[in-house]
Amino acid sequence: MSNVNNLTSKILKDAEERKDSILKAANEEKAKIIAKKEAIAKSEEEVMVEKAKMEAKTRHERIVSSAELKARNEKLAAKQSVIDSVFEQSIEELCKMSDNDMKKFIKDMILSSDIAGDEKIILNEKGKSVLDGTLLVQINSELKSKGKKGELTVSNEVRNFKGGFILEKDGIEINNTFEDLVNSSRDELEFEVANVLFN
Repeated sequence: MSNVNNLTSKILKDAEERKDSILKAANEEKAKIIAKKEAIAKSEEEVMVEKAKMEAKTRHERIVSSAELKARNEKLAAKQSVIDSVFEQSIEELCKMSDNDMKKFIKDMILSSDIAGDEKIILNEKGKSVLDGTLLVQINSELKSKGKKGELTVSNEVRNFKGGFILEKDGIEINNTFEDLVNSSRDELEFEVANVLFN
């Protein structure tokens, strides 16, 4: 009977030792698995944090770039508005010229134009009151002295422009309105005007 007790005791002792060994191995394996998973998680966390930082940086740069572009466009629009008002004001200043200056302007512009001399002069309301018969006779006389027809007439048509005049013949018009003269000079003057205003 004592052999059976010894055998039972030995089996139980071996089982206890085996249990401890299995638990120890299991705990070591568990620790290895946890450590490995923690390392993977830490690595993935670092990748995610780095990716989030890059995305945040890219988004920040986009927002800043968009804001800078918007600010630049608004600044350009404001400058363009100022330049537009300068050219508009120059038209208004031309419209304020005296009747004598207006007569001289009409005469000089017609005499320097490449025309046949039998065109119609189209005016606005103010121009109609300035261009009298005496001036028309003088202009036609000087046109004749230059070898041209000297048969300019004032059109019955009254146009809605701010100042200046239009020469018309056979549907072809030479536009000498203040608006057109200022606008045609604008391309070459705009850069200089911008330099004067903003530098």
